[in-house]
Amino acid sequence: MSSTREHVLAVVRRHLADTVEGIEGKEIDPSKSMKELGANSLDIVEVVSCSMRELKVKVPRAELNKLTNIDELVDLLHRTVEEKAASSAAS
Repeated sequence: MSSTREHVLAVVRRHLADTVEGIEGKEIDPSKSMKELGANSLDIVEVVSCSMRELKVKVPRAELNKLTNIDELVDLLHRTVEEKAASSAAS
């Protein structure tokens, strides 16, 4: 099952809205970092963990540490989902 980038963004937005008090999914600007939106480091870990669990992918922490905003997280998760789908289709 292929996941669109929009779907991945929706997943991240939903977990961010559920985790960080005072923000709603539709007002989340993907060009901002989670910290800029009021998330602390524990919130960020929670959002990323829940998003990876829902999308059924794992991303190395070293890759996550390079990210500066939500768009980059969505791109990384989307690319990982696509690679996983391609490798499972090949086998």
